[in-house]
Amino acid sequence: MADIIKLLPDHVANQIAAGEVVQRPASVVKELLENSIDAGAKNVKLIVKDGGKTLIQVVDDGLGMSETDARLSFERHATSKISSAEDLYNLHTKGFRGEALASIAAIAHVDLLSKTEQADVGTHIKIEGSEVVYQEVTVTPKGTSISVKNLFFNIPARRNFLKSDQVELRHIIDEFQRVALVHPNVSFRMYNNGTEYFNLSGESFRHRIVHIFGNKMSERLVPVEEETETARISGFICKPEFSKKSRGEQFFFANHRFIKSPYLHHAVVSAFEGLLKPDTYPGYFLQLEVDPKAIDINIHPTKTEVKFDDEHTLYAILRAAIKHSLGQFHIAPIIDFEHNQNLDTPYQYKTKEAQLPTITVDADFNPFQEGNSRSGLKGSRAPKSTEGWKELYDFENSSLGNRGVLQVESGVVSPEVFESDEENLTVQQTTFQLQRKYVISTVKSGLLVINQSRAHQRILYERFLAEITVKQGIVQQLLFPETLQFTAKEMDTLRSMQSELSNLGFEMVFDSKEQLKVTGIPNILKDGMVAQVLEDLLDSYSGEKGIDQAFSQTEWLSRTLSKSLAIKTGQYLSPEMQTALVNDLFACKEPKLSPFQKTIYVIIDGNEIANKF
Repeated sequence: MADIIKLLPDHVANQIAAGEVVQRPASVVKELLENSIDAGAKNVKLIVKDGGKTLIQVVDDGLGMSETDARLSFERHATSKISSAEDLYNLHTKGFRGEALASIAAIAHVDLLSKTEQADVGTHIKIEGSEVVYQEVTVTPKGTSISVKNLFFNIPARRNFLKSDQVELRHIIDEFQRVALVHPNVSFRMYNNGTEYFNLSGESFRHRIVHIFGNKMSERLVPVEEETETARISGFICKPEFSKKSRGEQFFFANHRFIKSPYLHHAVVSAFEGLLKPDTYPGYFLQLEVDPKAIDINIHPTKTEVKFDDEHTLYAILRAAIKHSLGQFHIAPIIDFEHNQNLDTPYQYKTKEAQLPTITVDADFNPFQEGNSRSGLKGSRAPKSTEGWKELYDFENSSLGNRGVLQVESGVVSPEVFESDEENLTVQQTTFQLQRKYVISTVKSGLLVINQSRAHQRILYERFLAEITVKQGIVQQLLFPETLQFTAKEMDTLRSMQSELSNLGFEMVFDSKEQLKVTGIPNILKDGMVAQVLEDLLDSYSGEKGIDQAFSQTEWLSRTLSKSLAIKTGQYLSPEMQTALVNDLFACKEPKLSPFQKTIYVIIDGNEIANKF
């Protein structure tokens, strides 16, 4: 029998390894940025074109590489991080060159420029599909510049599975933010298609959060600080009132690495128990420092999932630290039965001395003593005598008593609960509201039960679809334009939707990278709802619901806006509004299902009602 097991060629093995390391352009960005950090860089620049499909370039001022190191860095299993098996359990770096570079070079065109501080000239290497096509000495500044072009050029199937440029850019920004957040002392800049997205100088952790997520984040942060023998926890949590419907602003860093841990996330959520709105998630930026021997970071190729030796203790410490911060900064309610805050001295009066009143009271003063006017009662206002006081209470001889019986206005006579005359039982309206959630109406076969929120979603969805398509949205001009603050990532998302939003009736002017001025809104929208509606749009967009699936951006936008602006459960509807809702629903093309494919109404058959009796 012939042998069937073969050794794969190096270029094939590298392509298989690349499938584990390089899933999309954001994976390349993560590896290159972490390499720059491990090289001791203080200034890192990221340049991206077409969502990373055409170009990903990272330029740093780190240590640089010699000619030999530059060539070896693209070999398989080449690394400067470990030299023995024991080093796998005592990692302090992210990987200085090597490791991932071999996988990246197998599926892209790589251009490397690098020079150490002591060298006079640097090294220039070009690699295409693991094959070195050019290597020469060159003049280049200290540090390293790596350009990755035409990703997956030799694996068309993988390239076809990439999403749109906008979606891939969003993933790149996510990776960039994760690295920039955990290294606030390093200066970062990012450019996409020639446009500057971020320009972050070396700063504190709090300032780095504010500069990435906007100035609005400054008032939302609550510091967290706890140090024990097991771990040291530091960072910030967001106030409960700023919780969001999506899990966007949630960051865990373990030993300066971004990690994902549902177990620790549950610890944070449980610490917010009783403070969050339903179906919302708190924001947090937390750094955990533990013994490298007590954490295993190599259980997943991307190293975002880790394993702690003592997760239960870490869970308890994290939960207690967040609860302490919420109570310390008066975010969580504190009950103290012995302390009365009404008796506290105001802060501005704590340093002042008490002063005696300037008005004195004569304890011997008698207001009924004739001729005594020291109280200031003079003339007819001062009582002269107490004689004849009984006549004031003689009801029979008074003028009031001569009027006879007091006339009291009668109240409205309430009708009897059960009318005796059946002809008076007339129906005043054809619909009524049940539990402020359902609209009930009668049909020939029985009762029609409509979910008011889902019905309004369907009505708005078809209306928005029509307005975007025919570009005839009615604009309501604002007397005072509203200025809103967003992050650079959110502003780019809004720019991509500008044409569709304009067709709906939104008029927006992009003043700067993080400032948006709204001058007109759809007529269905109220003035104070602009910020909330746009935030709901961005939250839904960050969750990738709809766009990456079988829905176009027009359909996704209509679905999201219909959910945000629809009538909510618990809202009272007048009889006229109920009738209009029913008529508008059955004028829709698809009245049975909501835009999210949920049942809008059911019909309870008359026979089913009869069986109840």
